[in-house]
Amino acid sequence: MKKTYYITTPIYYVNDSPHIGHAYTTLSCDVLARFNRLEGNDVFFLTGTDEHGQKVDKAAKDKGVDPQSFCDEVSLRFRDLAKFMNYSNDDFIRTTEPRHKKACTELWKRLEKNGHIYLDKYAGWYSVRDEAFYQESELVDGKAPTGAPVEWTEEESYFFDLSKWEGKLLEFYDKNPDFIMPESRRNEVISFVKGGLKDLSVSRTSFKWGIPVPGNEKHVMYVWLDALTNYLTAAGFPDDMPTFNKRWPADLHMVGKDILRFHAVYWPAFLMAADLPCPKRVFAHGWWTNEGQKISKSLGNVIDPIKLVEEFGLDATRYFLMREVPFGNDGDYSRARMITVINSELANTIGNLAQRTLSMIQKNCEGKVPEVNLDELMKEPRARVLLDLAQITLDEIYENGEAVIDSHIKQCRFHKILEDILQIAVNGNMFIDELAPWTLKKEGNVKLMNEVLYTLAETVRCIAIMLQPFMPASAAKMLDQLTVPANERSFEFLKRKHALKSGTALPVPHGVFPRFMEGEKKA
Repeated sequence: MKKTYYITTPIYYVNDSPHIGHAYTTLSCDVLARFNRLEGNDVFFLTGTDEHGQKVDKAAKDKGVDPQSFCDEVSLRFRDLAKFMNYSNDDFIRTTEPRHKKACTELWKRLEKNGHIYLDKYAGWYSVRDEAFYQESELVDGKAPTGAPVEWTEEESYFFDLSKWEGKLLEFYDKNPDFIMPESRRNEVISFVKGGLKDLSVSRTSFKWGIPVPGNEKHVMYVWLDALTNYLTAAGFPDDMPTFNKRWPADLHMVGKDILRFHAVYWPAFLMAADLPCPKRVFAHGWWTNEGQKISKSLGNVIDPIKLVEEFGLDATRYFLMREVPFGNDGDYSRARMITVINSELANTIGNLAQRTLSMIQKNCEGKVPEVNLDELMKEPRARVLLDLAQITLDEIYENGEAVIDSHIKQCRFHKILEDILQIAVNGNMFIDELAPWTLKKEGNVKLMNEVLYTLAETVRCIAIMLQPFMPASAAKMLDQLTVPANERSFEFLKRKHALKSGTALPVPHGVFPRFMEGEKKA
């Protein structure tokens, strides 16, 4: 029976154009979604845009347009980026959609019915940029902890009784140790909650660009209560409860570390108060810098993912972003480093292995998968070692515990998976150099040459299958050159019984990972 897997990006504010941070977050979710599909799971992958709040209202006014028109224009840029980056999201939600307004209204009514919302007056520090309230003790040099300016706000407001949830949240974290990842972020959240929680203002009257509070339309819902509810909306809440019950709770909310508090403190409290299950995990990743400098508009060093792809190619960009930094840590974008990774790891290692292998098969084996007896081949120690490394033989590995690749993906250790795949390619190139199939033919040892080339071709097949979540188009090209049918590319087909069939005709090979040359555009 298929397992369901529901993964979400944060929904992105439409007060600005997409940048490398948005691309990075969604890419990580795309890799996880594709990985789970290849495992045979029933995946639902959500992304979208957050379109309410004072910040959006102000940005629209600054541009001289109405908020909805502004949102329509900017939201489309995020949708276009998703297509451009080849993300495989199943839904794209906008918080201005009728289905979302209905879900927010229902959640509010449940919170109110359960006695967790009350009307009072709010007085405190508010950051328009962060769409967040801050206590006096949190301010640093008169600004929010994020560096954003704050303003003193006094107005009538509805409140959520967050102060009552401290104990229940700590109990929830204790019972679900993997709810917040990585571990360092979990410790930060627990420390914050233990420091004491205050009731949270969940409505505003100073602007109108938001979802009206049911029964009191003078108020609009606080943008984070509105925004977080998108995860319920897309799952089918409240109109399609059979679908909702199938998808919810979400398996993973992927977020930047700057919005962890909203997802790991406010969100589970809202859900528990509404008698709804909490998500299974929240993962907070780090931020990127550019050549060692913090990325900011004022410095003019914002990284445009579209320009990155136009220069280096889509799959090369996807590979670099997942390979370069242990996920969860902050990372630095370096153009020189990116060129090194593309040329060394993709062109010279993985690409070189595939091109050498397939070219030799084309030249020496009449363009067909070499004739071998696979059972005999597996008795050859050198071939066995390489194929055991390349073939994640799930039936064998699961007898002794969880597959290594599975363990890495659950911890979002993308760089480790790519490191392991790269090592297989390194070993494959060493295998070629050591056994020199071109010499074997000259010496008349055709049987051994066939065994060497078959081992290498099967290794390339396994590498290509495992690369699919990261580099879907490039992996597809590799598998096409091995004439692997489209319905035989899931992880199930890494098992040895699905190895390449001797005698299968192969097309003339062509390079999949060209070296990067200055001045060439790859897109």
